[in-house]
Formats: sequence, structure tokens, C-alpha cells
Amino acid sequence: MTELLYQTDSYLREFEAVVTSVDVAARTVTLNRTAFYPGGGGQPCDAGELEVGGRRYAVVRVERGNLHVLDGDLMPEVGDAVMGRLDWDRRFQLMRTHTAMHILCGVVWRDYGASVTGGNMEPLEGRMDFEFERLQKEFVQEIEDKINVEVRAARDVLVRILPRDEAFQIPDLIRTKINLLPEGIREVRTVEIVGLDLQADGGTHVNNTRAVGRMRIADYKSKGGINKRIYVRIEDDDQP
Repeated sequence: MTELLYQTDSYLREFEAVVTSVDVAARTVTLNRTAFYPGGGGQPCDAGELEVGGRRYAVVRVERGNLHVLDGDLMPEVGDAVMGRLDWDRRFQLMRTHTAMHILCGVVWRDYGASVTGGNMEPLEGRMDFEFERLQKEFVQEIEDKINVEVRAARDVLVRILPRDEAFQIPDLIRTKINLLPEGIREVRTVEIVGLDLQADGGTHVNNTRAVGRMRIADYKSKGGINKRIYVRIEDDDQP
């Protein structure tokens, strides 16, 4: 089993590991431990590099199953000691964005009781779909004001890994319309924005809402029926 360092420390920028397998044709390696997030839940995977014996390999993609896709002609060997380094600018932007999505979800659930029906994100922008009967300009402005109140509130963001049975005793743990957690998962990672939101989640987050920065609702539209889409952008050099 690979030790997934990102599950307990989203702020880890570099780490030491050992190569456990190499697929030359697919240009992938697996490691005994990794801080690279493989993507999921709408969050893209990390990028960065692996350094082995002074040679650096670009990590261009990370896939489920601890597969680090490398660029270049040569490959490491099984047993090699490696130093992994994340593309920190990209990772931190994704952490801010993912936490922003939870703030939006938390406010919408708390104040309007709307379930999430989908979502996706890129660094500093994302979108979420909700079950809303209506979505008008004044209503959208109201939501934007509320989510920025939560950013300014500087709420701590806490991560816990709980036994499945204990986790599912938490009311409203799953905010998506469909429960996406496979039956075989025996432990559930939860992300809590203290006083606002608590969900099952596997992605990376900042440790306080203040680190997100100002959130703007850039657009909104109907996706048919009661399915409404909200687009959010994070202001990179602005304060909430």
C-alpha cells in the first residue's frame, strides 16, 4: 500500500520516497509514498518533478493507482531513492479553489437546502451544479455576498480519517445527489470548515478560509429543469 501523504498534510511540498515499480512503455512509476494528488472529485491532479540521483524527471500527470507519468527518455529503476517536489503554485491554487467550492456548497446547503448535482475546477476557477428552482441576478449576488462573509470569517479547515460506520453517522455527510463512495471503502476522509460545512472528501484544501481570497460568481446558467450551474473565480491578488 502506498502512503498517501496528501491525505493528512496538504501543505507538504516535497517528500522522500522509493520507486516500487516501473512501466517503461507507459512511462509510469509507483512509489512507496507520495504527496502527489491523483485527481478526483472534480479536482485535477498535481504536477511537479521527481529527482533521482541528480537527474530530474517531470511529473506531467498523476493517475489513480499511484501512477506518476514522467516525461523524458530515461526512467528510474525499482529501488531508486527519489525526492518528489510538487508544482506548488498550481497545488496551492487548487487548494484554494477546492476550499472555495466547499464554502459555496456549505452556504447553499445551509441557507437554501439545495443538493449538489455536479462540479469541476481548475486553478482559481470552478463551477458547481445545484438543484435550484430559480437562479436570478439578485439571488446570485446574495450568494456571492454570503460566501465572502465565510472567507472573511477565517474559519479553520480540519481533516479527519474516520471508520466508515462512524463517518456515516454524521448528518448530511454526503452533499452530492448521488453517494459516490464505493461500498468497499472502510475509512472515510472528512473535511470540515468549522461552523459551516462537513463533507466526505478526498482532495486537498487550505487550512483556513481566509487563505482562499475573494470569491466572485463569474456567471450562472440553467442546465435544464431544476439544475442550475454557478461559476466561481478566485481573485489571486485581492482580499475578501
